Amino acid sequence: MRDDAALVDCRPGYRLVATVDQAVEGVHFLPDDPPDLVAKKLLRRNLSDLAAMGAVPRHYLLTTALPKSRGDEWLQGFAEGLADDQRRFGIALLGGDSTSTPGPTALTLTALGEIAAGTELRRSGAKPGDRVWVSGAIGDAFLGLQVLRGGFPQLAPEHRAELIARYRLPDPRVALGPRLVGIANALIDVSDGLVADLGHVCEESGVAATIRLASVPLSDAAGLLVADNPALRAQLATGGDDYELLFTAPPERSPVIAQLSASLDLPIVEIGSIESGAGVRLLDADGQPVALASGGWQHF
Repeated sequence: MRDDAALVDCRPGYRLVATVDQAVEGVHFLPDDPPDLVAKKLLRRNLSDLAAMGAVPRHYLLTTALPKSRGDEWLQGFAEGLADDQRRFGIALLGGDSTSTPGPTALTLTALGEIAAGTELRRSGAKPGDRVWVSGAIGDAFLGLQVLRGGFPQLAPEHRAELIARYRLPDPRVALGPRLVGIANALIDVSDGLVADLGHVCEESGVAATIRLASVPLSDAAGLLVADNPALRAQLATGGDDYELLFTAPPERSPVIAQLSASLDLPIVEIGSIESGAGVRLLDADGQPVALASGGWQHF
């Protein structure tokens, strides 16, 4: 970028969707995480936010604050990670800023997407009678971080690698989000944890939700750990960094959701329902309430 700012066109009848996210070393990524994966996770977290509005990603801006200890090799790996995901997701860098810092590394990315005006999906549209659906699998990123910290040594190496990959490299559901326009009443991505993020939907929509814990989808690796420790299942419902899409829709839209799941080759599972009231209830296999030590990630 050779000017002080970027000019961005928006097609007639469309709106820009903007989101910003920050990644701080020691908080959002580990100091020894590969730089290309740090870059990709930063970008993909923002792409997940765009998907959660039903938007198609178009552009992004990046600000970096790097300690000198990072060096040229780290910066090159970081840039290669961004370039790779730019190609994969069809998104372009508009510009940004860079500065040095004594540490820690701090990265801020702003992403811009596009959506037809009036079709935006929000957290505030859930209605009593809606069913609650979630894509993919829940809890892998939480488990992957524990593996990186030395946890679950009993897991086979391939399962440990899968969980670490889910923590370091989320898969934003950019194909699913726009396809949910006209299907979902409310939509959010799972970043703070399934229970916490569904709580955000309930608060904005003025409703309550009930989740069947046994219906929350797990990966094979997570299923093995839960089989050994059933109490872990509730923790996975509150772990963050999944970047799956969580949405509500009327029950009569179940067939089209099943078709969408098949066409994208992506599991989309019904896990509960929306009702009148407030808050989120988590029920075990016997229909009894599950007590939670924490609802999910707290930003402050």
